[in-house]
Amino acid sequence: MQTTVRDLDLTEIINGEEILGPSPFGRHQNVAANLYDIVRQHIKKHDLGKLYFSPLDVIFEEEIDRLQPDILFIRKENMAIFQDWVRGVPDMVCEIVSPGTYKRDTAVKRAIYEKYKVPEYWIVLPEFNAIEVLIIENDNYKTHSYAEIEGEVTSNVIEGLTLNIKDVFE
Repeated sequence: MQTTVRDLDLTEIINGEEILGPSPFGRHQNVAANLYDIVRQHIKKHDLGKLYFSPLDVIFEEEIDRLQPDILFIRKENMAIFQDWVRGVPDMVCEIVSPGTYKRDTAVKRAIYEKYKVPEYWIVLPEFNAIEVLIIENDNYKTHSYAEIEGEVTSNVIEGLTLNIKDVFE
């Protein structure tokens, strides 16, 4: 029973504090599924690594920072960090912002991902049909790609990935 409970646990540890996140709304799930499908097809076609979705713990530092990004990517050469959970720094993490999680996703989690130097961080804003792709440069995130309502975003980490945001928000 303990394994089942742990598998369904939406608790994250943020800066040493346990925080139980809400389950996502339907729109959030639709956007996550669309994004996952598009990115996964590209990753599989080019044999680049593995794509995962929440809930899956990413343990940066035991009992300090254990997050559950909505989507994460690990390059095949970095797959050693995938064990029972992810123990280390994924190559890309993505947070899909829901009502009530804006500050946590865009400020608090951003600071944690930046602290551990996650190479690429996607912030997806369904309310605005917008995606921002951030990359680490000189220990800080800077915008690599951004599109709102229409247009494309590209990845710096997932080689050759360009996606039309209309496909994500349809």
